[in-house]
Amino acid sequence: MAQHKSAEKRARQTIKRTEVNRSRRTKVRGAVKQVELAIASGDKTAAAAAFKLAQPALDKSVTKGVVKKGTASRKLSRLNAAIKTMA
Repeated sequence: MAQHKSAEKRARQTIKRTEVNRSRRTKVRGAVKQVELAIASGDKTAAAAAFKLAQPALDKSVTKGVVKKGTASRKLSRLNAAIKTMA
């Protein structure tokens, strides 16, 4: 356990930051899952609508440092490609 005052503060900050990041990561995963479910159901309009909600969530997670830029870009690209190939 931390012995110095600064190390104790850093431990407290890490706990808070972990909770915030966990919440943000959960929201992003939920948004992506909604798009995937809409794609699986075959409803192109619902998938496009869900994608419009997932895109800003992923972009914001990149700026907050929860997800890496390339990871978000790859997920968005694959989701968009899947929506485009729907009939």
